[in-house]
Order: sequence, then structure tokens, then C-alpha cells
Amino acid sequence: QVQVVESGGGLVQPGGSLRLSCAASGTTFSINAMAWYRRPLGKQRELVATITSGGSTNYADSVKGRFTISRDNAKNTMYLQMNSLKPEDTAVYYCKITMPLGGYWGQGTQVTVSS
Repeated sequence: QVQVVESGGGLVQPGGSLRLSCAASGTTFSINAMAWYRRPLGKQRELVATITSGGSTNYADSVKGRFTISRDNAKNTMYLQMNSLKPEDTAVYYCKITMPLGGYWGQGTQVTVSS
């Protein structure tokens, strides 16, 4: 059974930094693309960043230059380094992994940017 677990969320002041982690377990298949999404309160879920198995990355315009996505294929783990955080980054952040058998989501981790 595939499990996807996010961690690293919390409360941070504007301008601060956080590092999110996403760990996948319960599979022997290779993970293809991995991605971070977020859903602000009362709004739709939006794509934040993606990374392929080869390390190619893509970012939403709203986070370019501030967020960095990375992964450790040996550990089936993905990261999101978030710098220069703004109040509008406040959301539940979700991890999604894509494998030959389909896509799997984590339960989400809350990020709150507030003074």
C-alpha cells in the first residue's frame, strides 16, 4: 500500500523560510513526476511546483525565485524550500507522486504566514 506523508509545515513570519518534506513508502516501483500543490482557505487547489525523475523542474509564477523543489530518488523523498514567504502563501500544501500505477496524494500540511 502506497503511503505519502508530508511534514514541515507551521507558522512563520512574513519573509521567513520553511522546508517541506514529502516521503513515499510502500512501493517498489519507480516514482515518475512529483509535485507540490496548495489550497488556500476557501480557494481551489493550485499547482506550486513539479519535478521529474530526471530533475527537471517547473514553478508557478507566484513562487518563482522564492521556492525550490528537489528530490532524493534513493529515499523516495521530495522537498520544497520556501523562502521570502508572504501571507498569500498561507495554505494547506499537498504532495502528489505519479507512478506507473497512478497518482497518490498525501494528507497535507498547513503553512501559515503571519505576523
